[in-house]
Amino acid sequence: MGKYIVCSAWPYINAIPHLGNFIGSVLSGDVYVRYLRSKGEEAVYVSGSDEHGTPIEVEAIKSGLEPRELTDRNHAIVADLFRRFGISYDNYTRTESPVHVKYVQELFSKIYENGYVFEQEVTLPYCEKCGRFLPDRFVIGVCPHCGYDKARGDQCENCGRVLDPLELVDSRCVFCGSSPTAKGSKHWFFDLPKFEGRLREYIKKNEQFPENARNFSERWLSEGLRPRSLTRDNKWGIPAPFPSSEGKTIYVWMEAVLGYVSATVEWAIQRGTPEKWKEFWMDPETRNVHFIAKDNIPFHTIILPSLLMASGDSYIMPWNVASTEFLMFEGQKFSKSRGIGIDLGEAIQLLEPDYWRFSLLLMRPETRDTNFTWREFRSHVDSQLNDVLGNFIHRTLTFIWEYFDGRIPRLNDLTPVDDGLRGTILQASEKVGAHLDKFEIREALEEVIELARKGNQYLSVKQPWLKMKDDLESAETTLHLCGQLAHTLSILLGPFLPFTSEKMRTQLNLPPISSAKWDTASELALRQGHEIPRPEPLFRKLSDEFMEEKTTKKTTFSKGTQILSLQEFSKIDLKVGTIVKAESVPGSTKLARLLIDLGGGERRQSIAGLADQYKLGQLVGRQVAVVANLVPVEVMKQKSEVMILAADDSGKLAILTPDKRVGEGTKIR
Repeated sequence: MGKYIVCSAWPYINAIPHLGNFIGSVLSGDVYVRYLRSKGEEAVYVSGSDEHGTPIEVEAIKSGLEPRELTDRNHAIVADLFRRFGISYDNYTRTESPVHVKYVQELFSKIYENGYVFEQEVTLPYCEKCGRFLPDRFVIGVCPHCGYDKARGDQCENCGRVLDPLELVDSRCVFCGSSPTAKGSKHWFFDLPKFEGRLREYIKKNEQFPENARNFSERWLSEGLRPRSLTRDNKWGIPAPFPSSEGKTIYVWMEAVLGYVSATVEWAIQRGTPEKWKEFWMDPETRNVHFIAKDNIPFHTIILPSLLMASGDSYIMPWNVASTEFLMFEGQKFSKSRGIGIDLGEAIQLLEPDYWRFSLLLMRPETRDTNFTWREFRSHVDSQLNDVLGNFIHRTLTFIWEYFDGRIPRLNDLTPVDDGLRGTILQASEKVGAHLDKFEIREALEEVIELARKGNQYLSVKQPWLKMKDDLESAETTLHLCGQLAHTLSILLGPFLPFTSEKMRTQLNLPPISSAKWDTASELALRQGHEIPRPEPLFRKLSDEFMEEKTTKKTTFSKGTQILSLQEFSKIDLKVGTIVKAESVPGSTKLARLLIDLGGGERRQSIAGLADQYKLGQLVGRQVAVVANLVPVEVMKQKSEVMILAADDSGKLAILTPDKRVGEGTKIR
């Protein structure tokens, strides 16, 4: 049994991840780790919310929140969405975790003591109007490499090049729009060039790296490595541990990659085995696998390895960096900042998770950029998920239920056609597994679909429904083998479609997928007489109404004004409630904890940014409009169950109130 640390890139928590983020790292990592576990490997899957850095501060300031208030809320939402999509993390944590903060500070202290950190006075953009330095995303401008006019100070979203804020042309402050001046500030740097030789050898010898990871890394090395800044003048982040570095925080791009290790440390602590993380990160037999998008390659092939080397401890290096190309949205690049695409919250409101998992995995951009279109999404769902996979399973189990009283029939003498399907079953787990071993996740799923297609073809050739009277033995053999193939599919689909796999196991009257081993998918495991319950269809096709709505209206993130259809608006449960209790939230100057009576004995809590807008005592007894059917979230360790509606006039909030008193729970139409 081998050991694996599987890591997916940490999503920035300034917004909800979109489908491109999801397929490039999170979903791909989940498929792989589920496969490893089904093979009996010891695999730990970790990730977390990236809470620090300027993207969070920018979004928090725009939202009128403290950064921690924003990340508390978004972390709760994202963790819940990953759970609902079936992502099987062993630990999904956050960079504000005390374990992560302690680990990062201790590791950088070691690196400093080992002589790989130095101080240097640097010139940085400074906004005189705002009175602050402008690191990273506090400044935007024209990319000097591709000319994109909204490039950020840390990276150009258009060409992917990593940038320094002073490289931007026509730069401006994101808060006030004024042009920054140059000003000196002392910072701490990591002496990356000292590791150039070791990094060249590591990358050259690593045969697992995909072509894009190798090429990107070698290009960085050929251009010459430069010292990397370790600190920023931000207030929001992990305090720098270096002597005389008070007021500085660790640069988010340098601390977040260490989260893979700290998340494993935290996992071990949670298990009550605090030293067990070393059995993975310091055992040369462990394979460390990262699932990321291509724009994150150098931070996983250059930065992370060099930091681990600089610590002086015997860490293992990334064994593979499975880096996808980009998934586009209807010809444009998915972008949270520009509001293009679909995020996970929007997606799960439209369809169940396995519909998305299935189509996204078939669109996985493994060797080139691919394009999400609603037309292709429908083709995947209707033509392959429903008509191929769902059709084979439902036909097979329905025939067994109707013709053999729900019991697996006997296996008789095989014809060459029968023997062909039997051979397909016996080779199935090895063929699909061969693709997964090479990180060819899309091809692996296509191989599973091909198994179901062969099952449909076999049924069409054998026609057991016509042979029940004149050739019963042939009909028995046909449906025996089709039942065996259904068992095979229930296991092989486990990594890709976990919810569907469980439904199939239930319809086959088999134990949960967690108890099924990968290699048993190629066994004729169903005994004659095994009883199954009445089958039900696994999937449904997408309606014409659904498709018309999606193809005639541009779907974007909730940013600015978005037109809703009447059908979409009707899903929002708007009610009138009365505030019966109002108090401040400990540790926050802006948040208020409100208890709202919605009638019929129902009272719900709302955490709202009103404490600096209203005197809390004056809110008690006031009627308010609320959204009552949102997923509860945790904000500053307080549960928020409904959202109060208010108008925002340049940061001044005005609660929406009916012009006359109405009964609690009255619907707003």
